[in-house]
Amino acid sequence: MQIAERTVASFHYTLTSPDGQVIDSSRGRDPLPYLHGVGHIVPGLEKAMVGRVAGDTFQIVVPASEGYGEHNPEMMQAVPRAAFPAGIDIEPGMQFEAQGPMGPITVVVKAVDAEAVTIDANHPLAGMPLHFDIEVVEVREASVEEVLHGHVHGPGGHPH
Repeated sequence: MQIAERTVASFHYTLTSPDGQVIDSSRGRDPLPYLHGVGHIVPGLEKAMVGRVAGDTFQIVVPASEGYGEHNPEMMQAVPRAAFPAGIDIEPGMQFEAQGPMGPITVVVKAVDAEAVTIDANHPLAGMPLHFDIEVVEVREASVEEVLHGHVHGPGGHPH
């Protein structure tokens, strides 16, 4: 069976940065299952999965625009130092959870001075081309419930 709308595909992946550093991998764990066509994986990878079958292996570079998006400078802002808990030594690279318009978001500290903390609410991989090494493990027809609920049920998916 080929990957298409209303199929569930399970795959192993290794995601690397442009300089070859491993960012994430499913190797050594269960393959990642997803319901094709509902946006559970980045758009560029989902497009590349169409028509693949179990046993296929391939590599793809997903441009930032089809991955986590381009880096948006408007997602960076200076927040008064007083907005952070007292007594915490805040340093660049630290991550905090903040309340965004659509719920909680993770922000990364980019700079700190006595008055303000500059935070970045872009996804950490925004602006970066994503290098994927993929192995399709299984492709099956999605159940009616999976299609109606918009996600995978059962092993590796969302139990009900």
